[in-house]
Amino acid sequence: CENLCVSVSICGQILNAVARVVAICSCRSWLIFEFVIAGVGGSLLTILPRLCYTLAMQKDVDLLIIGSGPAGLSAAQYGARGGLATLAVEQMAVGGQALMIDVLENYPGFVGARSGMLIMEEMHAQAEGFGAEFLFDSVCSLRRDGRFFRAELSSGGSIKAGALILASGAGHRTLNVPGEAEFSGRGVSYCASCDGPFFKNKKIFVVGGGDAACDEARFLSRISGDITMLVRRTEFKAQKALVHRLLKDGSIKTRFCTRVAAIKGEEKVKSLVLEDTETGKTSEEAADAVFVFAGLVPETGLVSGSGAEIQLKLDKSGFIISDQRMESSVKGIFTAGDVRSSPFRQVVTACADGAVAAHSAGEYIQEMTK
Repeated sequence: CENLCVSVSICGQILNAVARVVAICSCRSWLIFEFVIAGVGGSLLTILPRLCYTLAMQKDVDLLIIGSGPAGLSAAQYGARGGLATLAVEQMAVGGQALMIDVLENYPGFVGARSGMLIMEEMHAQAEGFGAEFLFDSVCSLRRDGRFFRAELSSGGSIKAGALILASGAGHRTLNVPGEAEFSGRGVSYCASCDGPFFKNKKIFVVGGGDAACDEARFLSRISGDITMLVRRTEFKAQKALVHRLLKDGSIKTRFCTRVAAIKGEEKVKSLVLEDTETGKTSEEAADAVFVFAGLVPETGLVSGSGAEIQLKLDKSGFIISDQRMESSVKGIFTAGDVRSSPFRQVVTACADGAVAAHSAGEYIQEMTK
């Protein structure tokens, strides 16, 4: 009888948890993913306490960091090491876009190339070693709560914090041309290391002339000998060292003053309509894949637009404006990494931003509590 009661109780908990997950229809956090994986091959009961805890989370911290790329990880380390109760919220994967870096060769202190994934894993472990906590969820909104800030989570919980660091990063800018959305994942990609292996020895176009485009084109050149870069301008924007290596690679061709006007195909990409940006003439060329690295769109939806309760000042490109202390136009909110208005964006600059932001946040909290 006792065993039966326990079983009924457990089943009730499972059904209740399922109902609560289903009710959160807008949530795309790790909760649903982990729930499904556990139901298929793992032990559901091992995640129920964690699941219910996250769904009902009401947590107070000194420092809340939104995002856990290089900037967020650096901020988490410095915040926790400085004695602050530090929590970083990440909706995707710890490490952010740096996880996609195949070879990170210019990070100070590392002799020889290492992958972005490896460095991010080590930064994550380092931050946790100092006491920083990480939560896999997404922040839906931010608001004032007296002299504190409150973040509402997709899972239904909320977090109150003395200071915020926005390290939410930036997403890939799309081309906004016919066929791009239709063939996304079917020949249109924004990640060479993710999708490149599907196009071994195929005809590949790379759109962009910055650091990312050059790096990814060189990665793709190890997969195919038919790579063509399409650059809108008359020259590259990338660092000279990257351009020099790119031009030495005999398998990579470059076409300047060229943009993609349309992407065509049936079940997958078959051709590109290309436009000469100087003459306006168009031509159509066969293609198996197009990899787009046309810039970044900052993730500022929490602090801009009609739906945001807290509004931060942005530059003309939509990046958050901050001072040398990384403080935004609202006291107590700091910013770091790709989401911040900056003339230069690298892993090392993001880490520096995060360290400064955490230090400044600590000073703000100390002043606030006097």
